[in-house]
Amino acid sequence: MKTIISIKKCGGFLAAMALAGAFAAPAAAQNVMKLSTATINDSQHEWIKLFAAAVEKGSNGKIKPEIYPASQLGAIPRQIEGVQFGSIQVWVGPPEFLVGVDSRYEVLSAPGLFKDSNHFVRTFQDPEFSKAFLALGANRGLKGLGLFLSGPIVFNTRSQLQKPADVKGMKIRVLASPMQMKQLEALGASGVPMSLGEVMPALQQGAIDGVLSTTPVFTALRFYGAAKYLYETNHGMVSSIAVVSKGWFDKLSPDLQKIVTDAAQQTSKEIGPWALNFIASQRAAWIKAGGVVTEPTTAERAQIMKLMAPIGTEVTKAKAPEKAMFELMLKAAKRAE
Repeated sequence: MKTIISIKKCGGFLAAMALAGAFAAPAAAQNVMKLSTATINDSQHEWIKLFAAAVEKGSNGKIKPEIYPASQLGAIPRQIEGVQFGSIQVWVGPPEFLVGVDSRYEVLSAPGLFKDSNHFVRTFQDPEFSKAFLALGANRGLKGLGLFLSGPIVFNTRSQLQKPADVKGMKIRVLASPMQMKQLEALGASGVPMSLGEVMPALQQGAIDGVLSTTPVFTALRFYGAAKYLYETNHGMVSSIAVVSKGWFDKLSPDLQKIVTDAAQQTSKEIGPWALNFIASQRAAWIKAGGVVTEPTTAERAQIMKLMAPIGTEVTKAKAPEKAMFELMLKAAKRAE
């Protein structure tokens, strides 16, 4: 049974202690760390779990993590707003969803530039580029914590794609960024931005013909029930970013700030091998569930990459800050070869 003590009936000492406790509660509450993402049982969810465990252990429980996968705290735009205003402390997801905060967030999705997943990882781990990219959003309530690989881009479609020309005329769900919209234009298709929660009904009803994303996303959400075909163009890469509420972070003591940033950087490095193994396992799971995988020939992939290569320059040339960030990434990619 809960016991309630009236301050009026207490001695001075008990009254003082009760008042001290009342004022201490908000200070303790600010160290609750809510971590949110739209997905579940994938690299983003795994990153959150590893990071949360490291922070709780490193802080000796001074920071209390609460994990909310599968959009439990709302759709992605609401999650991002929550981090900006401090009701959510950490959000993890594709940086393209942050283009409304700063258009430079989309440069990592520039297609036709990376030889493979490892080349991409080495590029965004480049110290100069990583520092600049994670600094984005500071004037809008966000602080970048870490970057990691989600997977190569593939098409998931209702009807099978046998060659690049088969995409022509299709309506394909994309992230709401010019960089992805231009990829569909280059192939003669139409990009349709929509939230992740709308995709499955749209596929089932035929409102869209397919989706542009990564194999782990498709397998985890069981898209093979509505669209069983994958076309592995691998013409670009999807990354994930972890951002923390700057207002919440700035209120932490310097030692706790260091624990948070160090844990994020370490987790972002550790998740790399896990993510690569996960991509392979989810591809196998897709096939086992009845999904079909088609790979372009070497010549077809070269054709796709040639179409995609100019897109990054084309999209970023209109805005000087975005152009500068893109060129910084190109230099990092060159160093990472």
